[in-house]
Amino acid sequence: MTTNITPKQIPDTELSAQQPSVQDELLNDGDLLDNDLIDDNLLDDESTLDYEEIDDDDDESHDEDQGDDNSIAGQAIPQVIDMTYTVTENEAGLRIDKLASQVFTDFSRAQLQGWVSDGSLLYNGSVQKPKQRVKAGDVIHLSTTLQQHSEDQPENIDIEVVYEDDAVLVINKPVGMVVHPGAGNQTGTLVNALLYHYPQQHHLPRAGLVHRIDKDTSGLLLIGKTKPAQMALMEQLKDKSVYRHYQCVVAGDQASLMRHRRIDAPIGRHRNQRTKMTVMTAGREAVTHLLNVTALNDNYCLLDVGLETGRTHQIRVHLSHITYPIVGDRVYGGRRQLRAGLTEAQRNAISNFPRQALHAYTLGFVHPTTGEDIEVTTPIPEDMQKLMAVLSDGYDDE
Repeated sequence: MTTNITPKQIPDTELSAQQPSVQDELLNDGDLLDNDLIDDNLLDDESTLDYEEIDDDDDESHDEDQGDDNSIAGQAIPQVIDMTYTVTENEAGLRIDKLASQVFTDFSRAQLQGWVSDGSLLYNGSVQKPKQRVKAGDVIHLSTTLQQHSEDQPENIDIEVVYEDDAVLVINKPVGMVVHPGAGNQTGTLVNALLYHYPQQHHLPRAGLVHRIDKDTSGLLLIGKTKPAQMALMEQLKDKSVYRHYQCVVAGDQASLMRHRRIDAPIGRHRNQRTKMTVMTAGREAVTHLLNVTALNDNYCLLDVGLETGRTHQIRVHLSHITYPIVGDRVYGGRRQLRAGLTEAQRNAISNFPRQALHAYTLGFVHPTTGEDIEVTTPIPEDMQKLMAVLSDGYDDE
């Protein structure tokens, strides 16, 4: 693929590197650390974002008919990059790496610096240092091959696409699917599915994933389809211009829950049970909002929950902390899920519900290309609807 880029005036800006603290939030415990979060991001610092070092087709599976000349479904084909650019008068005096980051926007500045140094990015046909200043009329030429950034393998797994354009993808993740490979979960994940249906994303960290939810939480996940889109959405996570709302069924009466409309309690890893999180003084700031509380009966409610921060298992930990756990939560719920006055059918429905009754139903963000406000919603899944029907049976007749 050879591309000649038409010279144009580009704002003197650059993508900022992710702060080192973000690295502490990388997954290393498989699905145990998939979480109800946005702030605890997936990506490492900018050096890790380098591909070498390392997430509209009518919502149908994307296969070999997708029409991408650089990819075939189910395969991570190396992508040949061959691009030339001529420096304009307005760009004279910029460093090579700075100009390259403004021109070749699909790649990070750290990555381009490496290509300048190793000769993949030439200045007037020769190798120069990244700090070399350019002059009008000079030519920079990028010639390299992108390889798959990880060992994650594509798998033909169905995914439900609820929003898609050239830059952004939103997936409705089903219950039981781990978001990405980790210890004990090398296959069958959303990342494996994305690499099959969108093989052109093989060079993006985590196939473009921006945030995570638990294996047994259903709902919406945001994915960048290009490097600039993924990084821009990551920045939105940091400045909280991305929002998401959850719905969950909890053990608690409406009046009591209404007294906890804002839960502000720091969360950290449990000192003894390392796969669990807990409220603790030394934890990180965590704020959860109960936006709406709907009674299903005298002792159970449907909550509409918003997150101001995003910590591992935040919703589950906070609701357990105020003694109103999510139904089906085996880790943070315990016997408190069973309240007084249950019929046999209701008790069985609660005891046998196989996962936490938690669903990410609304996702809002600023489109990284158009600047448009986008909001995507998905209905409560069938298993939660059936649970709610059993719990509310006869309640409206009282």
